[in-house]
Amino acid sequence: MLRQLASNEHLDYVAALLDDIFRIPGTKIRFGLDALIGWVPGIGDAMTGIASFLIVFASWRRGARAVTLVRMVANVLLETAIGAIPVAGDVFHIVWKANRRNYRLLLREKEEPGVNAGRDWMFLAVLLFTAIAAAAIPIAILIWLLRSQITIPLPR
Repeated sequence: MLRQLASNEHLDYVAALLDDIFRIPGTKIRFGLDALIGWVPGIGDAMTGIASFLIVFASWRRGARAVTLVRMVANVLLETAIGAIPVAGDVFHIVWKANRRNYRLLLREKEEPGVNAGRDWMFLAVLLFTAIAAAAIPIAILIWLLRSQITIPLPR
């Protein structure tokens, strides 16, 4: 039954439903339930994050390479984490479209297995570097501020 539910057509529909089923009239801007449900405080982004893993799970069942699966998980986690930021996160949902990206990765993996593994590793390396910098920079600033404010008396 899961195999039947996880056809390319069904997964494309899941990606469309979550990322681009609606259009802002008069524009080419598309969004899906991911951006709308994200407005529900606390659980909205978590719910859509869980739904996003359907495409990742289907890719795993189809034998996608590990680096592709890790990139898919990173796409979902990035969108879920940034999506939790009020307003800016909803704009990020509209721009990033993790489900559509993951669906394209699934198709790419099926058509050309392993061809873009280098790009996947590069994406993950940049993402890891950014996460480390995002954590390290505030800590370094805090340490610098503390050191500049604390004076140690010298012995006479």
